Amino acid sequence: MIRNPIPWPNGARCDCAITFDVDADSLIHIARPKDSFDRLYPITMGRYGPTVGVPRILETYRRLGLKQSFFMPAWTMQRYPEAVEAILKAGHEIGHHGFIHEDPTEISSAQQREAFERALAIHVAMTGRKPRGYRAPVYNANQTTIDLLIEHGFVYDSSLMADDIPYQMRTARGSLYEMPPHWGSDDWPPFAHYAEIGYMMPVKSPSEGLAASFEEFEAAYEAGGFWMGIWHPFLTGRLARWRVVERWLERIVAERKVWFASLEEIAAHLDGLVKAGTYQVRVETLPYFTQPVS
Repeated sequence: MIRNPIPWPNGARCDCAITFDVDADSLIHIARPKDSFDRLYPITMGRYGPTVGVPRILETYRRLGLKQSFFMPAWTMQRYPEAVEAILKAGHEIGHHGFIHEDPTEISSAQQREAFERALAIHVAMTGRKPRGYRAPVYNANQTTIDLLIEHGFVYDSSLMADDIPYQMRTARGSLYEMPPHWGSDDWPPFAHYAEIGYMMPVKSPSEGLAASFEEFEAAYEAGGFWMGIWHPFLTGRLARWRVVERWLERIVAERKVWFASLEEIAAHLDGLVKAGTYQVRVETLPYFTQPVS
């Protein structure tokens, strides 16, 4: 069971968020910078996400009345402005996902700041406001990442995995909420077959590959907790896979007491409960370590 379950709005038993990382071809360009420009197969596989997958996903959301969250590298936003416009026009959230999907743990703190703030400026220019949330590429946030988020007034992160439900991360510089993801509800393990960036997953059928996410939902629903899908339009946005998701969504919306919301909405709801004194959020104090442990 969930420890200290969060009271969700309108009597919902479970809170649900489907998040899409719209990485597109940023993945190949960051992985193979010397010759990525002439690797047409991985470029086109990535392009499928914002050009084909995103419109398909948005149409389902429109029909079912869902507002959800998308995370986009700023380079991808610049390259695919039509996708940005469509997501915003439909009322969805776009969160910070690095500049070109650079791994924060593989670059210096100065380089991370430069990329983070460069991406932040692009978000503001293209959306008219600072993003409220962040997801680290490959979930690889470090202490510099958390410090940057707090410094720039972010409300939440969605990279770390210390609980089943949203919690708070507190440092000497401030705090923010964590919307915890997990590989169990991520489409990368069952669907990513991408030798050029070091992943050769055994590609599963749509129903088998998505079964793990759906089983995670069932457990969260039974416990009265929080479930989040972490998917990519160039993977789960493909025709057969999205058909499985669409039929699942239709059933869940019709039959279950769930609150589908963007991560920004969830963080605002949680913050309201905490400030009203009606919910005690669990706190993780950072940093966990300040030097190697051995």
